[in-house]
Amino acid sequence: MSKNSMKDNYKIKDNYNTNLRIRSLIITVICVILAVICLLPIYLLIINATRNTSEILNGATLIPGDQTIINYKKLIALDGFNALTGFKNSFIIAGSSSLLSVFISALTAYALVVYDFKLKGPAFTFILAVLMIPTQVSAIGFVRFMIRLGFFNTYVPLIVPVMAAPATVFFIRQFMKSSFPLDIVEAARIDGSSEFRTFLTIGIPMLKPAMSVQLIFAFIFNWNNFFTPSMIITSTEKYTLPMMINTLSSDRYTDYGMVYMGIALSIVPLIVVYFILSKYIIEGVALGGVKE
Repeated sequence: MSKNSMKDNYKIKDNYNTNLRIRSLIITVICVILAVICLLPIYLLIINATRNTSEILNGATLIPGDQTIINYKKLIALDGFNALTGFKNSFIIAGSSSLLSVFISALTAYALVVYDFKLKGPAFTFILAVLMIPTQVSAIGFVRFMIRLGFFNTYVPLIVPVMAAPATVFFIRQFMKSSFPLDIVEAARIDGSSEFRTFLTIGIPMLKPAMSVQLIFAFIFNWNNFFTPSMIITSTEKYTLPMMINTLSSDRYTDYGMVYMGIALSIVPLIVVYFILSKYIIEGVALGGVKE
């Protein structure tokens, strides 16, 4: 190889490396900007929880205030607001409904991928059709139906119907289509494993990334859900935390520092659940992007 051709190759490599570094820098800057945009509202929420009403009305700031303890004491001393009761009720509803929803959805997606039956296509189409129906459309009929069944002012309507989660079924099914080997199911059948045991011992471990991601989304949705509990729950001792926070506002006067403190307390479980399961998000994306 001549010296000129070697120099040309080096120039090409240098240009490629330079372009790669520039692209990486641009992507990094964009990701940092998006992260700041996403985290800024949460940071401002925490900041406002340390300020009083007059300071909040004067405008936003990035500097914490000195009203944290005062806002917290006013919050726990308020009649009708019991943070521990709200946390307990929300955990019962959000935890139970999220776990059941993800498990049933994974079982449904497993059946749609692993088994072949005549109504396989129509069944999946029906699931997607249900996804298109807004919750508000059937709200009145849902409440009347729960009253007839005797489940009004109970947690049953907030847990059992949530098990039908079309979006979760769709996500897990797509994950299985891209990264779930069907040969391992056939091998388990040859070894004498029952169908449900195969799902529990093989399916769930392999679906853990997708199920963990959906568990985060389901828990956040069910924890923050205010619409359905406000229609079903009437007893104050059964109020969820979002319902209790809603009672902090009044038409005449609102202590915004106290309200922000209540909201800040309500997002703590969401942050904890996210950090526990967030490692599976990257794993799920990596596995979902690999085709057999």
